[in-house]
Amino acid sequence: MRRRHAVIGLAALALATLTVPAQARSLPGHPPAVAPPQGKQAVAVGYGGAVSSVDLDATRAGIEVLRNGGNAVDAAVAVAATLGVTEPYVAAIGGGGFFTYYDARTHKVSTIDGRETGPARMTKDIFIDPKTGKPLSFDEAVTSGLSIGVPGTLATWDKALRDFGTRRLGTLLQPAIRVAEHGFTVDQEFYDQTAVNADRFKDIVPTRELFLPGGRPPAVGSTFRNPDLADTYRQIARRGLGWFYGGGLGAEIAQTVRKPPVDPKATRNVRPGVMQTSDLAGYHAVGRAPTHVNYRGLDVYGMAPPSSGGSTVGEALNIMKNFHFSDPVQALHTYLEASRLAYADRNAYVGDPAYVDVPLKTLLSDGFASSRACLIKPDQAATSPVPPGDLKAHGCAAPQGKAQNLPYEGPQTTHLVTADRWGNVVSYTLTIEQFGGSGITVPHRGFLLNNEMTDFDFTSSTPAGYPDPNLPAAGKRPRSSMAPTIVLRNGRPYLAVGSPGGSTIITTVLQILLNRVDLGMTLPQAVAAPRATQRNTPQTFAEQAFIDRYGAALKAKGQDLALFPGPPAGVIGAAAGLEFLGGGVLQAVAEPVRRGGGSAMVVHPK
Repeated sequence: MRRRHAVIGLAALALATLTVPAQARSLPGHPPAVAPPQGKQAVAVGYGGAVSSVDLDATRAGIEVLRNGGNAVDAAVAVAATLGVTEPYVAAIGGGGFFTYYDARTHKVSTIDGRETGPARMTKDIFIDPKTGKPLSFDEAVTSGLSIGVPGTLATWDKALRDFGTRRLGTLLQPAIRVAEHGFTVDQEFYDQTAVNADRFKDIVPTRELFLPGGRPPAVGSTFRNPDLADTYRQIARRGLGWFYGGGLGAEIAQTVRKPPVDPKATRNVRPGVMQTSDLAGYHAVGRAPTHVNYRGLDVYGMAPPSSGGSTVGEALNIMKNFHFSDPVQALHTYLEASRLAYADRNAYVGDPAYVDVPLKTLLSDGFASSRACLIKPDQAATSPVPPGDLKAHGCAAPQGKAQNLPYEGPQTTHLVTADRWGNVVSYTLTIEQFGGSGITVPHRGFLLNNEMTDFDFTSSTPAGYPDPNLPAAGKRPRSSMAPTIVLRNGRPYLAVGSPGGSTIITTVLQILLNRVDLGMTLPQAVAAPRATQRNTPQTFAEQAFIDRYGAALKAKGQDLALFPGPPAGVIGAAAGLEFLGGGVLQAVAEPVRRGGGSAMVVHPK
């Protein structure tokens, strides 16, 4: 969601043209984009730092911090806090995320795991109806206290600032407070996302009062204000993180989870959760070593488990580097097959490393990638679901596991990138899961709570005899596909990229890297180009423009392409990225069209 105010000649096929204003561009097969407000652009080039996000106000907040001497981490926190205002159905402080950072002084990449955790009273059967013994329907599980995990977003900001920042959190919340107080103009996207949630929002009293003024979604063109969130941010600035994690606000959050504020007249069964104030008091964002692979001489760093982003992007790249691409169709076929195989391994082996022995070293090894690459046939797609690979394989070995279907993962997240004049870089993905999360707003606090616990498997998704790495447990972090990625060239930052989209995040990042590194596109072209996603599913889902351009040729190779069902239908991801062009010049890149387009800015435009 967003808002408002080496194949010769392949770059010519890309769908973005830098000389065309963002508001005039559209993807082939899609209607023209609605003209964005003054100052919004999809590509910005210049010096002194850069920001790209889905939202103009949020990007401006980050640029303001950079212009005032803050670094990339400071800017990222200011952007994320403002997204909490303008993107409340995605980026609220009631959620979590993953933060990847390159430090220009040490030349090292670090990551922060701010994923939500299961409350202490969570059990593996929490989504099993005790009366029927069957799993709850997904809709009933989402809009409930059961779906709410202990939020990690504020703890992520705090750890990032303590470890790498230069500004206080209270200072960085000020741009967001201004936007929350003065409001922003409601556009069609915000209206539509409110309308699609209206039936459940109206049953939760504080959610209805905030997001359905007068009982209906706020009108397009009206001003939406959130004074409760402005006050919450002010109190966080004054009282500190302890107020949220175990203090007064933490007690309010836990109370809301255990006793959802449902309208007594509502017929919806909103099940209570099990969170206690002590769950928030015990939460910690975790520093983790990043994943790392070398692809075509580039060092690609990503997020380690419990995210599957870094491991699956890395494994697929390792598989792909076994091939040299002679034409774009062959490259795309190989990318889809590598994704198919990597997703089979993701589903079988990746979970929270505190609870599951994740074979990360093997999954990211060249030897294991070779054992998977040899299964790819140049003119014949595999039939999904394919089984996971044999972790003990040597050479080209047939897989030993059993095939399984893709578990569900909510697609609504947001991504941002920042860089500063010193060369520090942030790639950060955050979310509350569904658009609107659990649908439950903390009374008088102005923010929604997540439904991240539905990222756990309700029942085992692995074949009999194979342990499921992603079942619920107390304190456990559900598997994610968030893939905030930083790429170094010769030890210095080259690219940073990420995207929303649930399990399509991984393929979006992969395809952007393929487009940029292998297919000769510029980064704006790589971001704008039509997408396809293969996640070990029987069909390969794609945007219409991709089907129009490559469908016939890929069908000849056995790819069964179908239009991506969404949400939103026909649109995969909404990326944000940046590239270091050399000589201190930065290029910030946002989506030109998807989900209304994003906002890219630099401190000093070239």
